[in-house]
Amino acid sequence: MRFIPAGAPSDATYCDTFASEHLATALFTKETVTMTLRFAASTMILGALVSPVADGSAATARAISTIDLSKPFATRSPWRFTATQGEDVEGLSGEEAPGPVSLCISNDNGQSCRPDANYILTPEDGKDAFSEPHVLGNVALVHPSDARTLLLVEIGSLSAMNGDRRVATQLFGYDRGRDVFTRVYAHVTRRNNNQEIRYIAKGVLRGFVISAEPTSDAPFGFWIIVNRSVASGVYKQVLRYRSATTYGDGNRLAVIDSEMPGIQRRLGLWRVGQPLPLPQSGCANPHMRHGALWC
Repeated sequence: MRFIPAGAPSDATYCDTFASEHLATALFTKETVTMTLRFAASTMILGALVSPVADGSAATARAISTIDLSKPFATRSPWRFTATQGEDVEGLSGEEAPGPVSLCISNDNGQSCRPDANYILTPEDGKDAFSEPHVLGNVALVHPSDARTLLLVEIGSLSAMNGDRRVATQLFGYDRGRDVFTRVYAHVTRRNNNQEIRYIAKGVLRGFVISAEPTSDAPFGFWIIVNRSVASGVYKQVLRYRSATTYGDGNRLAVIDSEMPGIQRRLGLWRVGQPLPLPQSGCANPHMRHGALWC
């Protein structure tokens, strides 16, 4: 595994930020009233001049992904997922970077977006340079079982000079009784230390989500976290352990691939002596070394 120094972003969780401002002004004289009316008229004229520019800027956003959700989820109303992206912007290091991405799950042609999928990258203590989505990763309909469909959405923030950025994976399910989509899984990684969030599409772990996060103390490895869907449809953690894989060990496999025997053994799905779980790609003849899978 390659080690890349940690950088700017802080722990990422998501929250909604609300702000309100109240201003009360008392006007006592005729002169003040006259000045206020004149100022209001000027403001209205200025607003009329500025509005077309703002509308034109918004119009530059283009659709980069759209999925009709009504058929795969058998929805009661016309639900659709849409992702749009604005024009390129200046990145955090002065380079040209992808424009902001906006996500919307809606059944009223985008007038309202429910649930809000855009604030997943925002930390608990408020917005920062890595809070806004700028990269749309994989967007797909996935099937944790033959009878269930989920919408998977991956997004990423702007990158820092050292490659650090936030990456989030979200899964959304449909509640037909209430005719709403709900978030059933969400997780955010930060920095650039070989972490990963992976949805497992097939095999004995079909429908599971596995994440690998760097440890903060020696021996420097990863926390392996496994989530699976429970009866309510929401994903819950079923396994967490410290990896056998460490930084700088020379193993070219992804952390989750190298830990797959350990994951499956702890879940009672594999034992020593059985054929080794094959990596996702690129290694037909893996072998075990120091408790991890190597290629």
